[in-house]
Amino acid sequence: MPEQKKQLCVLSGPSGAGKNTVYDALCKRLPELAHTVSATTRAPRDGEADGVDYYFLTKEEFLRRMDADEFIEYVEYGGNYYGTLKSEVERLTALGKTVVLIIEVNGALRIKTLFPEAATVFIIPPSLKVLRQRLRDRGQNTGRELEARLKIAKAELKKRSEYDYCVVNDEIDRCVDEIYAIIKGDDPK
Repeated sequence: MPEQKKQLCVLSGPSGAGKNTVYDALCKRLPELAHTVSATTRAPRDGEADGVDYYFLTKEEFLRRMDADEFIEYVEYGGNYYGTLKSEVERLTALGKTVVLIIEVNGALRIKTLFPEAATVFIIPPSLKVLRQRLRDRGQNTGRELEARLKIAKAELKKRSEYDYCVVNDEIDRCVDEIYAIIKGDDPK
């Protein structure tokens, strides 16, 4: 008998692993999926919209919301703050959605503590060489920023054993198939 469908799923992994690409592909198969819009203090990238890609907050506003306990998780990453607002999770679960949190490693491990029933999925690239190329292809980082992201990625990769599942994103359809099975409760683990 298969497991019950997951109501909360965390997708995590290093920058450039393909978390958002995987999520977008999953949404085509599972229309009941919804990911929370995270809050951040970083500047919007070209084409990003407030309230759609992130809630873009000033550092002062972010810290005020932290003090007011409005986040279920938050972290400082690469000089900016990122966090998941409690109100986002509550809004989506009230609509009967399967909530997907696309968050970094430390935040993901905090979620597992707060919500032990959540499925935590660590998405990894096939190699550091591929990861470096993916980050370079984005064209959004200086050489120094790229090296900093790779250093962070190496540290994050050491935490993959703390997740329920580890999925290699070497071929998008296969990666999505694996995560689809996890969410649907069909994965034998």
